[in-house]
Amino acid sequence: MTTEELTLNIEKALDEIRPFLQSDGGDISLLSIEDGKLVRVQLEGACVGCSVNQMTLKMGVEMTIKKYAPQIEQVVNVEA
Repeated sequence: MTTEELTLNIEKALDEIRPFLQSDGGDISLLSIEDGKLVRVQLEGACVGCSVNQMTLKMGVEMTIKKYAPQIEQVVNVEA
């Protein structure tokens, strides 16, 4: 899988989860993909101060990204 294909797959995953985040007043942006294994994202809006954002990141975002891009090992949130 090329870097471009990987990026597209991750964007598809984020598009799938974005409506759930937006319904709570939040959002998410893809910042980078490192070594084809680590994805850096930034939670935005209401997600920033949310007490369950780490759970959302692991159970929602990371699982959805791995569904589209199984080679991804970890998804981390970069604080603004």
